[in-house]
Amino acid sequence: MVTIGGTGVMLLGGLAAGVVAVLLALGLRRWVGTFTAVSVAGLLWSLVAIALVTLVPTRPDVGFVPAETRSETCSWDYGGPSGAAFQVLGLDQRTLNVLLFVPAGLFLVLAVGRWWAGLVLAPIGVAMLAAYSLGIEFTQLQLARLDRACDVTDMVDNILGAVVGFVLGVVLLAVLRPWRGRRAAD
Repeated sequence: MVTIGGTGVMLLGGLAAGVVAVLLALGLRRWVGTFTAVSVAGLLWSLVAIALVTLVPTRPDVGFVPAETRSETCSWDYGGPSGAAFQVLGLDQRTLNVLLFVPAGLFLVLAVGRWWAGLVLAPIGVAMLAAYSLGIEFTQLQLARLDRACDVTDMVDNILGAVVGFVLGVVLLAVLRPWRGRRAAD
């Protein structure tokens, strides 16, 4: 039985996704400009990074997880028992869940912020990020092999992170004003 998981797999996947994102940005910049190309590539990279961190087993030795031992429902215990138990770099799981979605919210706004349609697309994108979080939690519930748990707290924290990224993106857009450079080039 082949087992795949652990931090190394997540980092290697993130690095490979980063290389693809750079190539995508280089390919797109001719048509949409450097700012938007980097933003689109950053958004796609952040979505892949979220999937890697949340759907790759945390340990390579998880092995077979019997269906009888997996949870049948998501935990509705807001705050949950694992919030402070899991830490990376001194940050608890709740903080990490928020931080995980900040880049996606930020890059989303930067990717669509150059056009007036971004006023509609950005809020729809945040709703899609919320749906992405829901899909991840549902996947964690259904696939016992991942040895992950579906938790409403994770969804709330992920959505909060997307909204924080959205707000940061709006502030950054006001500072960078990417729509100016495109008109001068045309």
